[in-house]
Amino acid sequence: MSNLTDAQRLVLTAAAQRADRSLQPLPASLTGGAAIKVVNALVTRGLAEKAEEGERISEQGLAAIGAGVEQPTPDQAKTRAPRPGTKQALLIEMLRRSQGATIEEVVVATGWQSHTVRGAIAGALKKKLQFDVTSEKVEGRGRIYRIA
Repeated sequence: MSNLTDAQRLVLTAAAQRADRSLQPLPASLTGGAAIKVVNALVTRGLAEKAEEGERISEQGLAAIGAGVEQPTPDQAKTRAPRPGTKQALLIEMLRRSQGATIEEVVVATGWQSHTVRGAIAGALKKKLQFDVTSEKVEGRGRIYRIA
């Protein structure tokens, strides 16, 4: 249900932020026949429902704008294990060692370029897989990365 007009999205977003979930008051830019048309379209599509006090956003409406859907916290997020034998699995294995790994060591082991290694650490490991990756500078070795 992502085919919302800008006006419909604006009305639903405002309603989602109200304690009573009411569509009223409508944005000042939405008046007359246009306001009636937007509200009627939302009710027809099941994104809003009629109540004694007026129209309210429905559960479908909340879902359509991504509100009311709880996002999992990092500890609740599903952590997927990489397939064994992949370069990502090798990267994780290297970073889990007690001595960790430098960018250069991972480059040699995987054949990736250094910017790819940094991107994999920041994107795949930290953001996607929710690993707590730390780094520290060690004299004589450079910056060491570890999975905590």
